[in-house]
Amino acid sequence: MRALITGITGFAGSHLAEFLLGKKGLEVVGVGRMPRDRAAQGRLRPFFGKIAYVEADIADFSGMRRVLKKFRPERIFHLAGVSSVRESWKDPARTLHVNVQSQLGIFEAVRGLGLRSRIHVAGSSEVYGDVPDGRRSIGEGAPFRPFTPYGVSKAAQDLLVYQYFRSFRLPAVATRAFPHAGPGQDEGFVASNFARQIALIEAGKQEPVLRVGNLRLVRDFTDVRDTVRAYWMALEKGDPGQSYNVCRGEGIPLRRIVEVYLKASFVKVKVVVDRQRLRTNEPPRLVGDSSKLRERTGWRPLIGTRTTLVDLLNYWRGEIGR
Repeated sequence: MRALITGITGFAGSHLAEFLLGKKGLEVVGVGRMPRDRAAQGRLRPFFGKIAYVEADIADFSGMRRVLKKFRPERIFHLAGVSSVRESWKDPARTLHVNVQSQLGIFEAVRGLGLRSRIHVAGSSEVYGDVPDGRRSIGEGAPFRPFTPYGVSKAAQDLLVYQYFRSFRLPAVATRAFPHAGPGQDEGFVASNFARQIALIEAGKQEPVLRVGNLRLVRDFTDVRDTVRAYWMALEKGDPGQSYNVCRGEGIPLRRIVEVYLKASFVKVKVVVDRQRLRTNEPPRLVGDSSKLRERTGWRPLIGTRTTLVDLLNYWRGEIGR
């Protein structure tokens, strides 16, 4: 069986590639925008020779159609696109164009080529957006109330999964991943940003001050390695046309992340609130309910939050020291 991953050079994409390569008899094709020599670096380096890599623009309908026609994958994992809330505010039009158009191109190519590919679309808890106060956890039945361009784009992608299944019986599923972290994550995400700062401080490349935002925010973190395993299980065992939350189901305040890092560090660090890191209209609590995914597929998170954070810190120690 052949699986194709768009966005294979990204954070989740590289972890998904590693996971799928552990499946006996499974071929992996990766699609990314990086030139081949750059794509062979980073987390993909140890197993790059085991995948077929294609440089392509996912928003190019004809280009992606050629890729799908050539490889005819039985499984498609669509992870590529604009993945940053911050970047989506800088260029909302590009965010909507890339995220929505790329998915439409894949769906239409699969239909036009008569492929029988099962398709997974990686969505986000950002679709829920403005969560009403007092809601302890968010299930898939919660309304979409996104308040970022990124959240709007992911809501559109999620709805396209439902629409194409209802209209054309396209066997696609969507996942709505809550925050996830782990080795290789970009510094633009909170847990990774804190870890990188600690690594810089330990290396003497930053003053011993950890700059943070609002540490009272409560978030539901899952290890990226558990997240990509959920992607596989949702596609293999989930119902076409359905969406599934991927989350631990437990909220932790961001100050807890800082506490873990401070205990794991071998230097003394002062924590300072940086007003530039304080954002407006952020929900104070964002915790998901993954019971639908668990009941349908048997998935559950296996990696504890502390392990995730320490692995992420060690990743940055290696990167900074290189």
